[in-house]
Amino acid sequence: MRYLFIIFVSLISLASCNGQTFEFAQNTTPPDHSPFSTLLKKYVDDQGMVDYKGLRENKNILDNYLETLSNNPPSQNWSDNEQLAYWINAYNGFTLKLIVDNYPVKSIKDLHPTIMIPLVKTVWHRKFFKINGVDFNLDEIEHGILRKQFKEPRIHFAINCASFSCPPLRNEAFTAEKLDSQLQEQAIWFINDSKRNIIKDDGEVYISKIFSWFKGDFTKEISLIEYLNQYSYTKINSDASINYMEYDWNLNEQ
Repeated sequence: MRYLFIIFVSLISLASCNGQTFEFAQNTTPPDHSPFSTLLKKYVDDQGMVDYKGLRENKNILDNYLETLSNNPPSQNWSDNEQLAYWINAYNGFTLKLIVDNYPVKSIKDLHPTIMIPLVKTVWHRKFFKINGVDFNLDEIEHGILRKQFKEPRIHFAINCASFSCPPLRNEAFTAEKLDSQLQEQAIWFINDSKRNIIKDDGEVYISKIFSWFKGDFTKEISLIEYLNQYSYTKINSDASINYMEYDWNLNEQ
């Protein structure tokens, strides 16, 4: 009975943490993202594939960078670009940590909870890191902060879920100074990558399910085809039939 009571209290505690919202810190300084860039250049190739085995052997560098992020959260005096770069790097960095800490795995989905836990439906709901002392998960960064607060659809081409069909992981950190050009490059890279989107001259269009799952993010002011045509080398006719590719959740490993 005592064991069941402990479980019950633990579950209530988990429930009370759901929907954690970020509160700005006071007078922090944007962190130096160059250590993350150095790490990414070493372990991520020009196709966005990751050497997880090598990264695992030098994970202390990643852990030190993520500790800096955890202890140095955004404050209101940061620019929007400084905040956005921080959260994109945090998402990508903690995703790398999740894989490295559990390596070897074939897919990030292998890390889904094996028992039923309220409010922890998937691996993205696992609170395995802290920001400013508060337990956080990847879902909260993506949906509660990046999508909700910034309303920048190109973030979908910048954050990486450690899977083959995800937009390729950039082998440099995002920075406030270069953020717009980096996001632009990611959008062009992803949309014209024939492994993830097929857009042909003959009108055949098969695109990533990302454009289905988050269609509303891309179509607030224009149609999905108009959005794609901003970045696609091959232009899509306005009456083209849109099909969605199967999503490959295999690990994005070299």
